[in-house]
Amino acid sequence: MTRLNKFLAESGLGSRRKVESLIQEGRISINGSVCRELATRIDPDQDEVRLDGEAIKAREKFYYLILNKPRGFVVTRSDEQGRRTVYDLLPEFAAAAIYAGRLDKDSEGLLLFTNDGDLVNRLTHPTFKVEKVYKADIDRKLSRNQLELLRTGVEIEGGKTRSAGVFVKSETDNAMTLKVVISEGKKRQIRLMVEAVGAHVRNLKRLQFGPLKLKDLPAGRWRLLTPGEVKALKVTIDKGSKKA
Repeated sequence: MTRLNKFLAESGLGSRRKVESLIQEGRISINGSVCRELATRIDPDQDEVRLDGEAIKAREKFYYLILNKPRGFVVTRSDEQGRRTVYDLLPEFAAAAIYAGRLDKDSEGLLLFTNDGDLVNRLTHPTFKVEKVYKADIDRKLSRNQLELLRTGVEIEGGKTRSAGVFVKSETDNAMTLKVVISEGKKRQIRLMVEAVGAHVRNLKRLQFGPLKLKDLPAGRWRLLTPGEVKALKVTIDKGSKKA
C-alpha cells in the first residue's frame, strides 16, 4: 500500500502540494468514487485511480546495476548451445533487463544492466562517444610504431577504428599489459585492433564504462548503482548529445 499523494506525484502529475490540491478539489477518483482524503492509501496494482475521468498509471520504476562478468559466460538471455549466460548471475527482478555494450565469452569486467531502454540506446550509440576503459594482456611486446598505429586507428572488420587512448602499464620481452580507452564499440574491437598489429589478446577486462568504474566488485557479483552514479550517467548522456 502507498499514500495516494505519493502515487500521484510519482506518476508525473506534479509536486506533492499540487497533487494534494487535485485531491481536495475532488478531481481524483478511486475505483469510481471521488476521493478528497489526503491520508488515503491505495494498492497501485489493484486500485483504479483516475484524474478527471482519465486513468492514471504509475511510471515504470527504473533500476540500474552493474555486473562483474567472469570469463566463460556469454552475453545473451539464452544460448542455443546451453552455455552459461550473464543472466544466470543476475537477481530475479533483472531477468528482463537489457545490457549496454557486449563482452565476448572470454572477456570479463563491467556490464551495465537496466530497464531504461532510452538510456541504453544513448550510451551505446556511436554519436555520443561514451568512453570505455579496458585492461588488455597481450602476447608480445609492441614497438612504438605499433602502439602509435593503435592510437591513430587501424583497419579491422567493420572499418577503421577511431583514435584511441593506448597506455603501456607493464611489459616484458614477450608480453605487455595495455590500458585501452575507446569511444566506440565494434564487435571484438580491441582483440581485432591488437591482431591488426601482429599480436593477440590473452586476457581482456573492461574496467570502466562512461563514469562507472568496476573497482573491487568481485567476479560474478552485481550491485545496484548509487543515485550519484545514475546522475553521472545521465550527465554523460547530456554532454554527448550536445557534442553529437
